[in-house]
Amino acid sequence: MTCYFCILTVVAVLFSGCAMAETQQQKEKCFVKPPQMGMFEGESKTLGSGVAYSWVKLDNEGNPSSIGVNFTESALEGHPEGRTVEYTLSLPEEAASTAYNHIGIDWNPHGHEPQGIYDKPHFDVHFYMITPEERDKITATGEDCKNLSKMPASEYIPEGYVPTPGGVPRMGAHWIDPKAPEFNGQPFNETFIYGFYNGEMVFVEPMVTIAFLETKPEVTKELKLPKCYPTSSYYPTSYSLSYSETNKEYTLALEGLTLR
Repeated sequence: MTCYFCILTVVAVLFSGCAMAETQQQKEKCFVKPPQMGMFEGESKTLGSGVAYSWVKLDNEGNPSSIGVNFTESALEGHPEGRTVEYTLSLPEEAASTAYNHIGIDWNPHGHEPQGIYDKPHFDVHFYMITPEERDKITATGEDCKNLSKMPASEYIPEGYVPTPGGVPRMGAHWIDPKAPEFNGQPFNETFIYGFYNGEMVFVEPMVTIAFLETKPEVTKELKLPKCYPTSSYYPTSYSLSYSETNKEYTLALEGLTLR
């Protein structure tokens, strides 16, 4: 009887252990880690007398929906006088599936060419698709000028955009929209530029004047897009400028990110 009881006890323990293991496995199978969602901040740096930081927003499926930069109201002041300065921001790791590697904010105290168009104090905000190391190889001089003038295939050119002469070191060739307001008798407030190098798109560039930012704008514009992109990634369909009275911050964003 004693041996029989022992056998029953061992069997019961074994079945109990199997049941617990099976229940745990079922729990593990049923548990699915929810996708990340919300806003994720990247690098933060001093910008003028204020602060700027990069960010990306992920939708409820964990896909990027917008990417951009915020800067405080005081960032419009306190910049070096008489010279252009670049402030570089890395992106949060959650932005890895977007087309962009980092953001460069260029302060232009007297604007730049062409004269009479972009010669106002403004920010150029470059969303670069290449790394800083790749940018260093763009000299825009000598033999490198061939890479600036190389035309992309037509399907990679944004609708209606045309190249400007030459290029800029560490950037590439700038392409503009001749139908933009500043080329049709209206003042330059904000605009959107594409950048190419060696026949490939390497950045997109919203530009905005300090005077326009001081009006605390609320602007969203659809982008003129190419039919194709160099790599499969998330690209914007619009961009926006806004101001938050609550946070005293400006937001410049690439919106409507879509997998292309």
